[in-house]
Amino acid sequence: MEPSDAAQPGPGRAIWALSPRLLLLPLLPVLLGRGLRAGAAASSSGAAAEDSSAMEELATEKEAEESHRQDSVSLLTFILLLTLTILTIWLFKHRRVRFLHETGLAMIYGLIVGVILRYGTPATSGHDKSLSCTQEDRAFSTLLVNVSGKFFEYTLKGEISPGKINNVEQNDMLRKVTFDPEVFFNILLPPIIFHAGYSLKKRHFFRNLGSILAYAFLGTAVSCFIIGNLMYGVVKLMKIVGQLSDKFYYTDCLFFGAIISATDPVTVLAIFNELHADVDLYALLFGESVLNDAVAIVLSSSIVAYQPAGLNTHTFDAAAFFKSVGIFLGIFSGSFTMGAVTGVVTALVTKFTKLHCFPLLETALFFLMSWSTFLLAEACGFTGVVAVLFCGITQAHYTYNNLSVESRSRSKQLFEVLHFLAENFIFSYMGLALFTFQKHVFSPVFIIGAFVAIFLGRAAHIYPLSFFLNLGRRHKIGWNFQHMMMFSGLRGAMAFALAIRDTASYARQMMFTTTLLIVFFTVWVIGGGTTPMLSWLNIRVGVDPDQDPPPNNDSFQVLQGDGLDSVGGSRTKQESAWIFRLWYSFDHNYLKPILTHSGPPLTTTLPAWCGLLARCLTSPQVYDNQEPLREDDSDFILTEGDLTLTYGDSTVTANGSSSSYTASTSLEGGRRTKSSSEEVLERDLGMGDQKVSSRGTPLVFPLQENA
Repeated sequence: MEPSDAAQPGPGRAIWALSPRLLLLPLLPVLLGRGLRAGAAASSSGAAAEDSSAMEELATEKEAEESHRQDSVSLLTFILLLTLTILTIWLFKHRRVRFLHETGLAMIYGLIVGVILRYGTPATSGHDKSLSCTQEDRAFSTLLVNVSGKFFEYTLKGEISPGKINNVEQNDMLRKVTFDPEVFFNILLPPIIFHAGYSLKKRHFFRNLGSILAYAFLGTAVSCFIIGNLMYGVVKLMKIVGQLSDKFYYTDCLFFGAIISATDPVTVLAIFNELHADVDLYALLFGESVLNDAVAIVLSSSIVAYQPAGLNTHTFDAAAFFKSVGIFLGIFSGSFTMGAVTGVVTALVTKFTKLHCFPLLETALFFLMSWSTFLLAEACGFTGVVAVLFCGITQAHYTYNNLSVESRSRSKQLFEVLHFLAENFIFSYMGLALFTFQKHVFSPVFIIGAFVAIFLGRAAHIYPLSFFLNLGRRHKIGWNFQHMMMFSGLRGAMAFALAIRDTASYARQMMFTTTLLIVFFTVWVIGGGTTPMLSWLNIRVGVDPDQDPPPNNDSFQVLQGDGLDSVGGSRTKQESAWIFRLWYSFDHNYLKPILTHSGPPLTTTLPAWCGLLARCLTSPQVYDNQEPLREDDSDFILTEGDLTLTYGDSTVTANGSSSSYTASTSLEGGRRTKSSSEEVLERDLGMGDQKVSSRGTPLVFPLQENA
């Protein structure tokens, strides 16, 4: 055979290759029968599996659709609550009803809806089977469960005590209206806190800055430790009488003292604003509440960070104490810096770009930069409340001057609406949570002790601090003001948000329930008694915000001996806080010209060798006088000789020493207000503008300013 022939597949090779198949031919009928039966069984099981999978997918889709419907119903519930609150507010304002504030109304409506949801809706889900994981010694935030080869993901919602294992909420609707606490911190709190800083009336705030800082920092710390120690005694009493069913440490009492020291006199301030109560009392209460919230949240974070060395982590340790103090200072200063820096960056962007040509983009950028301050601080381990508060103050002081007229109006209205809706949403949720929240721990002894403790804590920091502050104040804080401040220590959104943020332990659940009841009482009872208290304490109402109190006013006793000018013309210098006066000169000469379109040109304030930098940073509007200088604080901050008003051939200084007239300029919220002496000068001289010479720099103040 040729080699080529060997490569050919001959008959024998083909038969051999086919012989295995041929050997199976006799068994073909048997194998075929078995194969058909097996194929039929396999196809039957496959069809069943497909039907089961289809049924599971259908059930999953129905559950998703039902969940979506319940989400819509829960959100619709809150929207209807807000709508009903707004309509009732209009009715109350129309009828001039002041015994109940809008926040109290929102809480009442929330309570009604909570009762309906709790007792008027049936359970919609069955009790799930509990599985034991005895091999694990800790809880996992995310759990993957293998069910018949399919993996399902579960997330941790919290710990359930053994005594309440059968009381797990089975009503899906009640579960839906119970929000994640992070919703309050990341969505609802930022517009409330930012609006407080952005709408701050700087004139009266800085006039009382020293007193406000004392009440906010020292007062909150004193209140925290007094309430914490008193509540620790209450806890010891509960343990003796057998009403304490779980652990409650001293640090828990201090934490409760910190969160309940956050005052929120929104009801009182709203009535003050409506009745035009004394502006200095308003400034003291508003300034204290704004900074007090920031101090309370940082103080609570420092108490949580308190970790003594050793086995017992709840005993006093000096090293851990000073570490907590350092954490407090670090968090507060870091948050303050972050908020101020964000405001400065926004001011620079709005100054050196032409965003004012596109008001919509300008407003959107302003909104995003302001809100991102809160999230940035939280992401960096600081406190977003402090950051967004000082961001709002910085934005109002610098960025506001760079915005177009339309953006100014938009930004104010936008944050005012967000503040109104967020605040009323929180108070509505408070009423709802009394019946829908599943972890309430009601303890009558703890609740009564808490009311007594907050009363004593408020008194212990208002009256002693007022006494020491009056030693250095020219205008004393009278007893009627002190009593009103004592009475106005309401608790509100911040205390609630801090309490609901962590309800994992027995102690935190008791704190949350007690905080909720304290908020109810203070808003309804104290808020409703504000108007009678004003009348009983003889506090002035119907006061012009720019009118100064008379020297013989009961609220502020003016020290005599400096002559008439000290009470009249130079009074503004005496009133403004010395801390702010030290900073004002630097701000007026350098920061305002760098960050805004106002202020003296940097070429006149910086050294000659900085001429190039000064020309680059100074806005062209300053040279061209296209944008007037907005010094809304100059009428009460400037010292003697700092400001000279020139009307033709007449020259008047700010302290009134060289003329019988005293001129002042005030812009608050974009509105120009004039003192009586200023109106006299305008009428006599017929001047449309007033020319101002400040440190040799000619500036122009228009007598009319559009809102």
